[in-house]
Amino acid sequence: MASRVRGCSCLVTLVLFLVSSMASLQEAVAAGECGKTPISTAAASLSPCLSAAGNAKAKVPPACCTKVGALITTAPKCLCAVLLSPLAKQAGINLGIAITIPKRCNIKKRPVGKKCGRYTLP
Repeated sequence: MASRVRGCSCLVTLVLFLVSSMASLQEAVAAGECGKTPISTAAASLSPCLSAAGNAKAKVPPACCTKVGALITTAPKCLCAVLLSPLAKQAGINLGIAITIPKRCNIKKRPVGKKCGRYTLP
C-alpha cells in the first residue's frame, strides 16, 4: 500500500513539474516577440483594454489606445503574442474583437493586413 502511495505521489510531482515547465517554456517563447519584456508584463500593460477587447461596441479608453500605440511602435509582433497568449484566453479576451482595437483607436501606423492567428489586422 505504501509503495502505491509513493508511486502516485511521484506521478503527481512529475505531472506538476511538466505543467510548470510547459508554462515557463511558453512564457519564454512568447517573450521573444516582446523583446526583453515578459509576455505577462506586456499583457498587464494592456489591462485598460479589457472592456474594449470583449465588446466591439465599447468605447476604447484613451489609456488603452496609448498603450496599444506604444506597443505597436516598439514591438509590433508583441500585440499579437499577447492576444494569442494563454493569459488573454484566461482573461476572456475575444481575439476577433481585440484585434480591432488599433483601428478603433485610429492608430495610423498599425500593421494593417498582418495575420494574428486566424485573424487579420484591419
